Amino acid sequence: MKKTTLAVAIGLLAVANSSWARPQQMTLEQRLEQLESRLEAAETRAAQAENKVQQLQVKQATEIKEIKEAQGNTPVNGSTPADETKKNSSIPNLLLSGYGDLKIYGDVEFNMDGESRRGTLTTMSEDRTTEQWDMDGRILIGFDGNRKLDDGRFAGFSIQPLADMYGSMFLDDAYFHFGQENDWKVKLGRFEAADMFPLNQDTFLEHSGNTANDLYSDGQGYIYMMKEGRGRSDAGGNFMLSKQIDDLYLELNTLIEDGSSLYASNDNFGGSRTYHGREITKEKNVVYLRPVAKWTPTKELAFSAGMESNVVNNAYGYYDNNGDLVDQSGRTGYGLTMTWNGLTTDPENGVVFNLNTAYMDAQNEQDFTAATNVLWKNFELGYIYAHNKIDDFAGVVCENDCVIEDEGAYDIHTVHASYLIPNVMDMQNFNIYLGTYYSKIQSDEEISSDDDRYGARVRFKYFF
Repeated sequence: MKKTTLAVAIGLLAVANSSWARPQQMTLEQRLEQLESRLEAAETRAAQAENKVQQLQVKQATEIKEIKEAQGNTPVNGSTPADETKKNSSIPNLLLSGYGDLKIYGDVEFNMDGESRRGTLTTMSEDRTTEQWDMDGRILIGFDGNRKLDDGRFAGFSIQPLADMYGSMFLDDAYFHFGQENDWKVKLGRFEAADMFPLNQDTFLEHSGNTANDLYSDGQGYIYMMKEGRGRSDAGGNFMLSKQIDDLYLELNTLIEDGSSLYASNDNFGGSRTYHGREITKEKNVVYLRPVAKWTPTKELAFSAGMESNVVNNAYGYYDNNGDLVDQSGRTGYGLTMTWNGLTTDPENGVVFNLNTAYMDAQNEQDFTAATNVLWKNFELGYIYAHNKIDDFAGVVCENDCVIEDEGAYDIHTVHASYLIPNVMDMQNFNIYLGTYYSKIQSDEEISSDDDRYGARVRFKYFF
């Protein structure tokens, strides 16, 4: 009995020991599995953390780049006085891309005219023999972009679309330029080169056009001002090189265009362009070379000299009875001007004085012009004298509107004046100009008629 009891006890103890050992062994395996799972989870979290760090680095680099670009942005600020803009101080500035500066501006100009004949001595038209009133004007919006490096190198552009009061859209300047500040520059596009015949405050002066187009009206007086190769043409474009050497400025402008655009259309020839009574036929484009040198020994005084010449032969002309082209495109002009600008040192009482002269040697025609004008205290007065000689003239029918009907010499005398009323209503850059002129043509015995023209203008001008 005791043995049996002892055997049972030993058996129960063995079973108990076996039962205790087995769960103890399973718990260790589970712990190892848990440890392995924890290691895998730690590796996953480490990989995720590394990805987040990389994402943060990319985001930080992007933010730094944006901050730098924002620091380079240029606010477009108005030039209106502070007392006029303080009510709008909450309006944010326009920020640019950071690749340069952008200037936005405008030019408003409207005129009310009264004159004896529209176009005076240089435009042919019908039924313009009596005094009449007229109104014209336009609004120009300008965009100038410029980028400059620390060493003075720059590149930029300008575009100036405009709309007139009759509902038409035009373009004033449109060019690209680049170079070294105060040294050299390249400019190409649509623009005007140096003015070799400054007229000061010429508010109203109907003479021989104001661009490279329609300067010469057959049968009318021509006042040569060395602007045939100046540019801003509707029939071509400019390429200009310039250089500044201390007090000396040099430029060479090249104008490539339809050379026949120099002459105004003639209604008596079906709207064709005419010269010396003959219809002009274009064969190829002209190329005007226009070198100009300007010396400024003092702040007030400047001297300029230049010339312009078409270097392409047989660019346009008329066909004779044998069917041969008679070249009319050979034109070479010269100009000299002196300017005293006292406003540079005395903005209140300074005097501006110009003395200009120009000479054109063309096919069967020579034109000489001299002028002087002075500006003081917003009042301008000027005089222009032109002496022209025509060696060959086939005759043109102008229905009593021609002043030149045959070869010979003639003189044109023009007096012009203007007065500036500045800052109307105490608004900066809002001005009114009062202008007037009187022109008279005098001929020798070979030209059949004399003529005179006169006019007055009120101009409203606003810059913004």
